[in-house]
Parts: sequence; structure tokens; C-alpha cells
Amino acid sequence: MTNQNFSLFSFSGKMKVMHLSWMAFFITFVVWFNAAPLMSVIAESIGLTIAQIKTLLILNVALTIPARVIIGMVTDRYGPRRVYSLLLGLCSIPCFMFALGTTFEQLALARFLLGFIGAGFVIGIRMVSEWFPAKELGVAEGIYGGWGNFGSAAAAFTLPAVALAFGGENGWRYAIGLSGLMSLAFAFVYYFNVTDTPKGSTYFKPKRAGALEVTSKGDFVLLVVMKLPMYATLALLAWKLSPAGVAMLSANMVNGIYLFLFAILAADLLQTFNVNKAVFKGGVPEFERYEFKQVAVLNVLYFSTFGSELAVVSMLPLYFAETFELGLAQAGMVASSYAFMNLMSRPGGGWLSDRFGRKSTLLILTAGLALGYLGVAQIDSSWGLPIAIAMVMLCSFFVQSGEGAVFAAVPLIKRRLTGQIAGMTGAYGNVGAVFFLTVYSMVSTQTFFYVIAASAVFGFITLFFMAEPKGHIAEVNDNGEVTLISVS
Repeated sequence: MTNQNFSLFSFSGKMKVMHLSWMAFFITFVVWFNAAPLMSVIAESIGLTIAQIKTLLILNVALTIPARVIIGMVTDRYGPRRVYSLLLGLCSIPCFMFALGTTFEQLALARFLLGFIGAGFVIGIRMVSEWFPAKELGVAEGIYGGWGNFGSAAAAFTLPAVALAFGGENGWRYAIGLSGLMSLAFAFVYYFNVTDTPKGSTYFKPKRAGALEVTSKGDFVLLVVMKLPMYATLALLAWKLSPAGVAMLSANMVNGIYLFLFAILAADLLQTFNVNKAVFKGGVPEFERYEFKQVAVLNVLYFSTFGSELAVVSMLPLYFAETFELGLAQAGMVASSYAFMNLMSRPGGGWLSDRFGRKSTLLILTAGLALGYLGVAQIDSSWGLPIAIAMVMLCSFFVQSGEGAVFAAVPLIKRRLTGQIAGMTGAYGNVGAVFFLTVYSMVSTQTFFYVIAASAVFGFITLFFMAEPKGHIAEVNDNGEVTLISVS
């Protein structure tokens, strides 16, 4: 770690790494969400149906769940500098594909592949954890997450203006192509301006590749249980594309996807067993152990926090338009107040976590999350619009501060596995989004908010199984030397 002070406006040492990392994350979110604000123009230009538009939105998030897990593994193995640069460079290709697409099938393939860029978030979590001490880690990860996350809102505000500036029916193509160009350029900026660790520090890698290492038999069982919802969510996405959903795929194709997912799950479980054979033989030395239940609790909390954020951001403009009889442009501006909170709330959650402890902060924020969604569920046309906006912003404070507090704890579990732990927790955010949006498509809006509140109550209960990170993490380098990393 560097001993440099935490000076937000500094651009050297660890602060330079943090700033360049949130910029990289910001760009991934601009690219990931670049089609959403332009969808009506794209639909008109290509001649898309409502069902096809919905399909593109589903495809945009489909690949992100496995991508976050895979990118977490690759980051731990090869280091965040190389992996972030490569992701930014490679994902510019499907971005250009989308900008040049002339048929629905071309757009669908490009959108599906672009889901991979949504995994960029995971890489920076490991990078920032290498550069900041435990007492500053919450606020540093919060700034990284909150400011980077704002890329989706920035895309919504700027890309329509860029498309208009270029003008004509191809304006949207230039806007989307430009975001791809930005991603490609920043790949080089990032690669040549950061290092994986401060000078003299060791970058600890997993001992075995291909699956998350656990350190007890009970943890192995819990890891297997926590994998299942991710596969179930991918099956649910396939079902949404089936004749029972938007009818993009035939019944036979969807059955083929189910079989493929089952085969991948079987291979994944076998690989997980092979990586963790030691826990069934001689066990793992005491000083190298960590508790996987810490990861499981954070997964559940991110399911409720980031999962609900992604779902609510998708439905809020239409909800405000219908409830308060607003034009869609007005409703979009009002709903964006939810995303704006990210700039302060996520760093705020991290700061509270650094100051008052990881577990106590999460307990308070998760309770606020449940109460916030119960409050939002009461909004109807009898409310004044300013009061409704205030209620939504209060709720979003707890949602995004909760996200910041979750990722203030993630890097303190096991340093060499931080990318994989962040990948799994991040994937659970997407699992939550798919789950909540599926619920939204089947029930009333009020019930939808109640379901999110119930998930937050469940998360609050699981927190009693979490232990406050204390003392040190022990890591062993290739020469067998033990390093102790402070986590409190």
C-alpha cells in the first residue's frame, strides 16, 4: 500500500489509479447502456417491433452474469491492468458491429456480446483493493463504483444530443460508434498509466484456476448452492425468449439452451470439486482459511441493492409518466434523480463503512432499504410530485449506499480471490435485476416494490451470520513466504 494521503483532487500514486479505474468503469457503462436512450430512433431506422426492442434489452444483460464470474477469475490470474485494457479494447468491436447493424439479427448478436462489458466493474474492485489500506478502502471503492456507475446516466443525457448533432437517420450510429471509439482509446490510456500494485507489493494469485477456492466442506456445499440461482436466471432469460415469452427463439432452440446450461453447470461443479479436493482430504491450514458465508451474505445483499436498482431504473420513467401524467421526456428527467444519487450515495456508504464498521453499516442501510421500498410502494397520483421524487431519492440513497457498503467488505475476505468474490457478488446483482423485472412483468407495481422490500428483509436477517472483518488476511507468495494484510 502507498502511504499517500487520501486527497480526492490529487492525480498521482494511488489516487491516479483510482481515478483512471472509475473512468474505465464509467466508459464500460456508457457503452453497455448506449442503445437505451436511442432505442426509439433505432427502432424507427431498422423497423423493429416492440417485441424485438424488449428482446434487445434482455440480451443486453444476458451475458453479464457469467461474464462477471469469468472476468473475476481472469483478473485474479492475470492482473487488472491487462484485463481491463483488453476488455475495453475487445468490447469496442461489438459496439462498432451494433453501430453498423442493418438487421435485427445483427443488432441482437452485437447486444448479446456487449453484455460482456458489463463485467468491467469487477476488475476495478481488485485494482482499488491493491492500492488502498483497509481504513480507506470503503470510500475508495465507493467512489470507483458510484462515479463509474454514473456512465449509464451520462449515456442517457449525452448520446441523444450527439446523435442530433450528427443529424439524419444515421445520427444514432455515429453516437454509438463514438462510444466504441472512446472505449478503444481508453484501453491504451489505462494500460500505459497504471500498475497492478504499488512498487514493492506482491500481487497474490489463486493457487488453482477454474473455480473459487473454499476452505471447508461446509463452505463447498454453500458455494454449490450459491451457484444454482445464476444458472436458474440464465434459464429464465432463455424462457423469456421462448414462444411463451417474446417468441424470438423456437421451443427446440430454448430446450437446446436448457441442455447446454445443464451441461455447463455439471462441468462447473466438477471443476469446483477438482479445485477444492484439499478440503475433503487433509483440509486447509488454519491461517489460510476464510469463511465463504461472508461471500454468501454479500451476494444476497447485492441481489437486493444493485438488483433492485437495475430493475427500478428500467421501469421508473414509465411509472412516473403513468402515475403523474407526465410526458416521457419529463418522466425520464424525474426518474434520473434515482441514478444521480449514485455520485454521492455509493461513496457515502463506503465512507460510513470505513468509519462505523462493515456489519453495523450494512444492518442500518439494509433496514433503510426495506423501509424505503415500502414507502415507494405507497406512491400514487394523490401524492404531490415533489414528495414522490423525495421518497424515491431517499430510497435510492439506501440502495446505493448499501451497494457501497457491500463492496467495502468484499475486498477484505481473501485478497488473492478478490476478483472472483467481486465477480460472484456482482453477478448476483444481475440475478436480482432479472428476478425483479420478471416479477414486475407478472404483478402490480405496488407488489413489485413489496417483493423488493421483502428481499431486503431477508438480506437483513442473513447479516446476523456475517462476521465483522478483523485482524489480518494471510497470503502466501510463490516462495512460501507469508504476508499479513490488515483488514481492520
